[in-house]
Amino acid sequence: MSYVPLTTSDLLLAATLLVINAAISWGFQLKLEKSIAIAVVRMVVQLALIGIVLKFVFVQSSPIWTAMLGLIMVFAAGIEVVTRQAHPVRGWHAFGLQTATLFFIGMAVTGLGVGIIIGPDPWYAPRYVLPILGMVLGNTLTGMCLVLDTTTETTSRDQAAIEARLALGANRFKAMSNVLHVAMRTGMIPILNAMATTGIVALPGMMTGQILAGVDPVEAAKYQVLIMFLIAGATALGVVCAGIGAVVLLTDDRHRLRLDRIRKNS
Repeated sequence: MSYVPLTTSDLLLAATLLVINAAISWGFQLKLEKSIAIAVVRMVVQLALIGIVLKFVFVQSSPIWTAMLGLIMVFAAGIEVVTRQAHPVRGWHAFGLQTATLFFIGMAVTGLGVGIIIGPDPWYAPRYVLPILGMVLGNTLTGMCLVLDTTTETTSRDQAAIEARLALGANRFKAMSNVLHVAMRTGMIPILNAMATTGIVALPGMMTGQILAGVDPVEAAKYQVLIMFLIAGATALGVVCAGIGAVVLLTDDRHRLRLDRIRKNS
């Protein structure tokens, strides 16, 4: 069994469903019509370009090309973490910390999944490395964004209580322990919900794609289980690193709260 190719007219027919999004935005005066249009155009252009790039990289099957594209993905993920936050922390330290976290987690988890567990030949096969790296980065940055947003919001709200603990001699982590607890719990919820509903409520994208491409459903399920385990581990590491990093960035070496480092977006 092989996959059924899609034509441009097929995609245009599916795109008519976006009228529902526009109608809801217009009917409830959400004023999201422009955002929907921009998101759709951006998605189509990005997927078209990445399709062309991946086709080229797959043909080359070179560790250099695979590494270059992987680094670009990590850098783009770092930018997304910053832009998705309502009130990001100022300065290049925040961007550097977030990007470095994504780099090490992405490389470590993808290396475990591809290099050790799957073990393709060659080990750097871009057909395995890049899709898995993309899923790991996408889910990890979501958890990190939730942690960072929750941390900045809760810290601003509980400023008086945190400063009181600091004044009584608590260090930065002790004073912000409640904030860190709430933020990390918030960051973990999406992946826990995804694991709980996978297979019953929804068939994940990777498994669906493999089934549509003709892969045996049992084998597709095995791969999806592997991916979910990798994503869960990566998300947990990202949540911890983002939470600890946020506490460090919002305080200084003298254990003083530094809310002036939070950028107030309009």
